[in-house]
Amino acid sequence: MCGYMSFISTESLRDERVDQVREGMKQCRHRGPDDTNIWHDEHTCFGFNRLSIIDIDNSGQPLKWGPPETPDRYWMVFNGEVYNYLELRERLAAEDGAVFYTEGDGESIVAGYHYHGAEWVNELRGMFSFVIWDSQEDVAFGARDPFGIKPMYMAKVDDGYVFGSEAKSLRALTGTAQVNVPELQHYLVLQYVPEPASMDQDLSKIESGCSFTLTNGELTQTRYFHPDFQSIPVNNTREQRDLYDRILEVLDDSVAKHMRADVTVGAFLSGGIDSTAIAALAKRYNPDLLTFTTGFKVDGYSEVDVADESARAIGVEHITRWVTEEEMTKTLPLIVWYLDDPVADPALVPLYFVANEARKRVKVVLSGEGADELFGGYTIYHEPLSLRPLERLPHLLHRGLAAVGRALPDGMRGKDMLRRGTLDMEDRYYGNARIFREEQLPGLLRTYDPNISFHDVTDPIYAQSKGWDPVQRMQDIDLFTWLRGDILVKADKMTMANSLELRVPFLDKEVFEVARHIPLSEKLADGTTKYALRKALERVVPPHVLHRRKLGFPVPTRVYLRGDSYAWARDIILNSPTDEYINPQAVMKLLDEHRDGVADHSRQIWTVLVFMLWFDIFVAGTVTPEVPHPQYPVRL
Repeated sequence: MCGYMSFISTESLRDERVDQVREGMKQCRHRGPDDTNIWHDEHTCFGFNRLSIIDIDNSGQPLKWGPPETPDRYWMVFNGEVYNYLELRERLAAEDGAVFYTEGDGESIVAGYHYHGAEWVNELRGMFSFVIWDSQEDVAFGARDPFGIKPMYMAKVDDGYVFGSEAKSLRALTGTAQVNVPELQHYLVLQYVPEPASMDQDLSKIESGCSFTLTNGELTQTRYFHPDFQSIPVNNTREQRDLYDRILEVLDDSVAKHMRADVTVGAFLSGGIDSTAIAALAKRYNPDLLTFTTGFKVDGYSEVDVADESARAIGVEHITRWVTEEEMTKTLPLIVWYLDDPVADPALVPLYFVANEARKRVKVVLSGEGADELFGGYTIYHEPLSLRPLERLPHLLHRGLAAVGRALPDGMRGKDMLRRGTLDMEDRYYGNARIFREEQLPGLLRTYDPNISFHDVTDPIYAQSKGWDPVQRMQDIDLFTWLRGDILVKADKMTMANSLELRVPFLDKEVFEVARHIPLSEKLADGTTKYALRKALERVVPPHVLHRRKLGFPVPTRVYLRGDSYAWARDIILNSPTDEYINPQAVMKLLDEHRDGVADHSRQIWTVLVFMLWFDIFVAGTVTPEVPHPQYPVRL
């Protein structure tokens, strides 16, 4: 929906801060090309780039609101959408006498805050990142949505705090990025920087599901959303049917609300059940729905044929964007610039191009992110069941098998199973991406610190899920790591890079309320995942997709790095001025072994390449991507 900056000064506002906010807004113009506005008073400066979706002509920002007696009291910048805004406005008007001056959703936030305080954030159903300034009390209040769909960076400077949608905007105040050394080590293991940190040591993030209050220069953060997985047993066929009906009912309602817009809404469509379900339900509310997919013309790396078949089955017009190897290598520096923090997920590339294609025809797309985390969709969730025989072995035998596992050569079948089967869950599961193992880091990372571990990230999360079943604990880890660190970052950054708003109906508070009660027997059954969701969608999703394992938007980096992209990768490795942090000889060894077919190191190589490009762009300044100026119509 937009990009914003909020500078809250602890003293009288300096003139240069207004200029810096204005400069920072230029760095995120892609997030809102329709309109730009700056507002300031004696303590505060707000900047806003608008992508107009609802109430196109009247709901500009920074938004001014107040009750009739003090109509200028509040100012707000807001990124995202509140999908239940119509219901909230009606309730506020009826119960509190609230007066509204626009038809937009933003006023439902600030008016609710006025009448109900910080707790009002729990009433919002949507994706959001906002900052409100109460000019009467000299207090700032802000929040991010429960799952972290919309970003919020922050930094403390000598005379106040600055918040914003993009890190590169905040650097107008904080200066050139400086490498956050501990987070580089986490990144090389996880392929993303875990919240609340940033790869830039001068910046951090307001965490998903958190709000903050800034009073007299003191920032206080509060977690308002606590995802709590509590199974309710399903004991018979009738209870099963009731569960499946409820899943479909709440998901259909979520899609209906996510379709609320004054512009054209489309949908991404891959070969999996999640995006297909969203598209099929969206078709009920927009008979002329457009769907979009992407792929590479490399065997095994495309779901275009499946998506085409799905589009025909649900009766939608479908558009495919093919991506070439040359486009991937040429565009990656620009993609890293849009990212702000490095994320080493190759799916960023096709997502960027399919978003670019979609933006030619629509202004909003729906997508299927979040279903795996909420409904138990990852294959790795079978692991606790698979490892039960090993976990039941006597302690001494357990230790012996662990020693055997360590002695086996890398790549030997069964080594990983032995290793993982002799570890506690807290030691073996730290999310979906595991790039470099601990023993590989000393030879690669020159700043390696043995006291830094993934436990720094996961232990606080595991501490809040004691007593849950193993799969619930894994889901909770993924909600707080993989989902908000990788999946939602790439979704937001790659779509907003193209001035396209992406909405994710699975990540809805009402959908989560149903999903959190699903028992293990309805997540993993009949050899499949997301069992209850699949059963619920039998009336919606075409049969060829219903039990198919999805690939998403797969990327043939493994193939490309053994061909023409080898020279491209070598040039980045040998020319990037990252020697202080990364051993280039170690990376070249990985690249050469990969090219020669000794092993598949493609994920590790890609992870290092993305960091090197991030460093070249934001720290060294040796790479300057050519950023296209967004030129899109307001109405589509």
